[in-house]
Amino acid sequence: MAEVASRLSGADPVLRLVLRRILLSLVSFFVISAVIFAAVEILPGDTAQRALGREATAESVAILRNEMGLHDPAIVRYGRWLGNVVKGDLGVSMVSKRPVADTLAQPLRHTFLLGALVLAIHIPLSLFIGVSCALTRDGPLDLALSALVLVAMSVPDFVIGIFLIVVFSVELGWLPPLALIDQANSWTEALWMLVLPVLALNAAMTAYVVRQTRDSMIEVLNSDFVRVARLRGLPPVRILLSHALPSALGPAINAIALNAAWLVGGIVVVEAVFNYPGLGRLLVEGVRFHDVPIIQAIALILSGTHVALNLAADIATTLLSPKLRTQTS
Repeated sequence: MAEVASRLSGADPVLRLVLRRILLSLVSFFVISAVIFAAVEILPGDTAQRALGREATAESVAILRNEMGLHDPAIVRYGRWLGNVVKGDLGVSMVSKRPVADTLAQPLRHTFLLGALVLAIHIPLSLFIGVSCALTRDGPLDLALSALVLVAMSVPDFVIGIFLIVVFSVELGWLPPLALIDQANSWTEALWMLVLPVLALNAAMTAYVVRQTRDSMIEVLNSDFVRVARLRGLPPVRILLSHALPSALGPAINAIALNAAWLVGGIVVVEAVFNYPGLGRLLVEGVRFHDVPIIQAIALILSGTHVALNLAADIATTLLSPKLRTQTS
């Protein structure tokens, strides 16, 4: 251990910082797993009784409690559950009697597809609007775009989703109100069903990144090295893309990571609004039917994704920001 510590102490400062962030993320993940397990434990009533229903006999409840190992202390059951999770065993659904991993496979792919589409539009759109606002600072375009994104940010995502359904599905009839992609006959039809959920999530996510990008870009455009680049006669496009934008990306990346982490929770609500067959709808059904293994697995996946996104943002910001690199040395 002493040799490992000495090697790390002599390692590159940026590498030390990255390793420290990874270690903190692992600790956070284990703490979150304990919180998830404890939250399920403190739910009112007996887990076996909730799974079997009110009409279950005492004998059937006792048998299920024995099968689930509910007679063991909570710390023992937590260690057994976490050990199985590390090995890839998420348990068996109380409702479908299928392995949880098999039950989550299709909804997980659907949620990943929706999240990927949202981020694929959100990242370039937010950066473009933020840069446009910075280049037209205090002008009509800046004021109009800033007001628009702030209004969208102030409205809850489920309200935006319902509003979009009323306008584009009920009144205009342009788009389907439900995102039942598992019933689509082609990939184009599936994508058409995803238009409203993607719009609803992007409307709620864009404002914060736009504000961060705008403020950071304005600061960079007023910096000395940008003035020097202008005095050297460099083309404005080159100054913007090669000098200003990379230096302004740090706060924007942090904002994007926070939005991506928010998306992990926000997507659950939007999936429920549009009846989208993803993890969000499955989580709602799991809570409804008291399917504890499903609830624990989905909560752990969403929380782990949240931690991983924040870790990726920290590392990316460190590698892109010269200030942070020099502070670690």
